[in-house]
Amino acid sequence: MSAYQPVAADHAFVLFDVLHAHERLVELPPMAEHADTALLTQVIEEAGKFVGEVVAPLNRSGDETGARWNDGNVTMPPGFRESYQAFWQAGWPSLACAVEDGGQGLPTVVEAVLHEMLNAANHGWTMAPGLLHGAYECIRHHGSDALKARYLEKLATGEWLATMCLTEPHAGSDLGLVRTKATPLPDGRFALSGTKIFISGGEHDLTDNIVHLVLARLPDAPPGPKGLSLFLVPKFEADGTRSAVHCERIEEKMGIHASPTCVMRFDEAAASIVGEPGKGLNAMFVMMNAARLLVGLQGVGLLDAAWQKANAYAQERRQMRAPGSGSRAGESDAIALHPAIQRILATQRAWIDAGRVIAYRTALELDTQKHHPGATQREAAARWCSLVTPVLKSAWTEQAFNGASACLQVFGGHGYVREWGVEQHVRDARVAMIYEGTNEIQAIDLLVRKTLPDGAAALQTLLTELAAEPGQSPRTQQALQTFGAFVQEQVLPGAGAAPGQPFWLADDFLRAVALLLMAWAWDRLQNTPGHDGTAHAAFWRWVWPEFDMRMVMMRTTLETGRPAPAML
Repeated sequence: MSAYQPVAADHAFVLFDVLHAHERLVELPPMAEHADTALLTQVIEEAGKFVGEVVAPLNRSGDETGARWNDGNVTMPPGFRESYQAFWQAGWPSLACAVEDGGQGLPTVVEAVLHEMLNAANHGWTMAPGLLHGAYECIRHHGSDALKARYLEKLATGEWLATMCLTEPHAGSDLGLVRTKATPLPDGRFALSGTKIFISGGEHDLTDNIVHLVLARLPDAPPGPKGLSLFLVPKFEADGTRSAVHCERIEEKMGIHASPTCVMRFDEAAASIVGEPGKGLNAMFVMMNAARLLVGLQGVGLLDAAWQKANAYAQERRQMRAPGSGSRAGESDAIALHPAIQRILATQRAWIDAGRVIAYRTALELDTQKHHPGATQREAAARWCSLVTPVLKSAWTEQAFNGASACLQVFGGHGYVREWGVEQHVRDARVAMIYEGTNEIQAIDLLVRKTLPDGAAALQTLLTELAAEPGQSPRTQQALQTFGAFVQEQVLPGAGAAPGQPFWLADDFLRAVALLLMAWAWDRLQNTPGHDGTAHAAFWRWVWPEFDMRMVMMRTTLETGRPAPAML
C-alpha cells in the first residue's frame, strides 16, 4: 500500500486558524520577525514534500532490512545515510535552534509539525534525530564554553547526532541505581566505566560523529539520584581518535527495526562533565522534557499514518450491503459505509485532530515560557507545559497503539499480513508507551508530583483558564467545573487515606484530564470555519463517555480504598 503522505494544509489549519499562532508569536521578541504566516506555511509545505518524497518511501524497506550490527559497527538500512545527509544539509534539524549557534531561529512549534510528519512517515528513521534538539539545549544551558565551541553548532545543524545514555541493566526507571563510574583524570576530564542499555542510535553510520550524554557517578558521590553527574563522550575526539566506547550488540525488537537500540560499554572512556557535579539529572531533564513532547507527537503521527491507510482501504474495499445504502441484492458497498468501520475511523480521527491541537499549543507555550517579556505569561506557559506534557505523552501514545490496532481491524485478515503495512504501525507504536518515562510514571508525575503538593492549585488554574476561553461549550465548561470540584472535595482529602491511594488513582486521573483537554480542543476546532464536524460528533458520541467511566472508577477507589479494575 502507498506510503504515508503529509497533508500540510491540515497542519497549517490547526496552527494558524485554530490556534492563531501568529498572534502568539508576535509577542515573543526573538520570534516576531519569523511570525509571518506565509513564511511558516511555506516551511510546513516544504517539510511535507521532503518527508513524503525522501523519508516515507524508506519506511517499509527499513523495517524489513533493519539496522545491522557487525563487530561493534552498525550499518543502517539502504538509503538511510543518504536521506539523513540530505536532511541536515537542507537545514531541517536546525529549525528551532538559535541563529548564533547555526540554527534558523524559527518557533518550536514548526519543529513540532516537522517531527509529527517524520514520525508518521518513518518512525525508525526519525529516532535518529529525535534527541538532537534536547541535546543541543542541554549543552547550550549547561555546557562549558569549551564544550559549546566544540559541539554546539554540530548539534544545532544536525551534522552530528546525539544519544541519551541513562538506562543500565538493573536501573531503568529508577535512575538512582545507576552504577557507571566517573574517575577524575589529571587533565580535568573523567574516565567513564560502565554499561548502558536501550541506547537509541548508540552506533550507526548516519553521521561522522556521535555525541553521547551519559549519567554516571563520581567516586565521592552520595547514593541515589542526587549523586549523579552528566558527562559528554564523543565517538571521535577532535584529533580523530576513537573513544573507548563500544557497541556490544543491538537488540532484536518488536518494532522500529530501522533504529539501532544498542548496548554500549564505556571502558574508561575520556569524558567531559556537563554542568555541576551531582546535578546530572537537572541537566538531563532538559533533554527528557523536550523528548516527551516529541514522543506525544509520535503518538499523534503514528495514529494518523495508520488512519490514512485504513481510511483509504475502507473507501476501496467492497463487502456486503451497508444498512440503508439502497444497494440491490447481490451488490456490495464500500466498507466505509458500514457503521462499525465508520466508528473506528471517526474515533481515531477525533484523537488525531484533538491531539494535534494540544501538541501544537504545548509547543507554542514552550516558546512563550522561554521568550515572553511578561512574567505572568511565562508562568502560565510553564504551568501548561508542566501539566499537559505528561498527559500528551501518555494518552496519545496509548491511543496510537490501540488506535493502530483498531485501524488494522478495518483491513480484516489483510491487516494481519505485512503486505498492507498497517501491522508495522502497531508494532512501532508500542514502544512509545514505554520510553521517555513509562505511561504509568507520567500518570504518577501528574497526580503525585504536580497536583497533590500544591493542593491542586496549578491544575485548578488551568481548568479555570480552559473554561474561560472563548467558544467553549456549556458541556465542556460544566465538565471542567465538575472535575475541579471532584479534585478538591474528594481526591485531595482521600489521597492520604492509604499510602498507595494516589498511585491507584493516577492512571484514571491522567486519562480524565486527557479527555477534558480533548473536549477543549474539539470546541476550538468546531468553532473554526472550514473544519469537518464528523470527528467532532464522533468525539462526543464514542470517546467522551469514557470520562464518566473514569470518574466512576476514581470514586470507587476512593470509597473502597481498593483499586478499581483496569480498563482494557
